[in-house]
Amino acid sequence: MRIPFISRKDYFTPHEKNQIVEAIKEAEKQTSGEIRVFVESRCRFVNPLDRAEEIFWILRMNKTAQRNAVLVYVAIKDKQLALYGDQGIHEKVGESYWSEKVREMISHIGQRVSHAEAIIRIIHNIGGALHQHFPYNRDTDKNELPDDIVFGS
Repeated sequence: MRIPFISRKDYFTPHEKNQIVEAIKEAEKQTSGEIRVFVESRCRFVNPLDRAEEIFWILRMNKTAQRNAVLVYVAIKDKQLALYGDQGIHEKVGESYWSEKVREMISHIGQRVSHAEAIIRIIHNIGGALHQHFPYNRDTDKNELPDDIVFGS
């Protein structure tokens, strides 16, 4: 299945987009893990985790050497979100970690924190977990996935 990707959406200001990308870069400086953000208007599935899993595979995020990539999925208009971690990181943190982080993100948004700020906070949290289990090694690590935000339709 192909996803129509578009270069930009008005979900975030240019400054917010830059802040999100910078948060990804900062988090990845501490780990061999990879973080990507996918944002779309509406979730095509009933369960946003199912959609996040689909996006994860379409973006080929399973191709990291240590299987330690994480997708932050947000459907703005449907007010849905999910986190999908590859096998390597999932085995380290477990299902309860992902559930807790989703609850935190929902709480941030419920406190009138912008979507951008909620995403930035979760990126920092995920970066901490990735650092703990997959610390950065300057001799072997490379950026395996793009740091940009991917926008769906």
